Amino acid sequence: MVSAHLESQVIAATNRVDILDPALLRSGRLDRKIEFPHPNEEARARIMQIHSRKMNVDPDVNFEELARCTDDFNGAQCKAVCVEAGMIALRRGATVVTHEDFMDAILEVQAKKKANLNYYA
Repeated sequence: MVSAHLESQVIAATNRVDILDPALLRSGRLDRKIEFPHPNEEARARIMQIHSRKMNVDPDVNFEELARCTDDFNGAQCKAVCVEAGMIALRRGATVVTHEDFMDAILEVQAKKKANLNYYA
């Protein structure tokens, strides 16, 4: 026997709430909006430390400085910085990821971020 009082719940996620159809946000549809803000400077430094912990990182890498250079990055972009820094080091044949590799990676991720913004503009 099936109950006549079945409830459905929908959970949706987007990084681009600004381009959602306003009809979706009307009462009775997607009623609740929960925002997850970008990580602060301390959190960005920690995210990059976590995602680079299995990498051979030069002890002179200053994650606090890197975090200051990644203002308005989300967690995925901080992770992308670490992945890109590792790739930069590999391409130059290095066994250690340096602070400069991370700085170059930040520029790469910023360029991709800007390209994505231009795509949606």
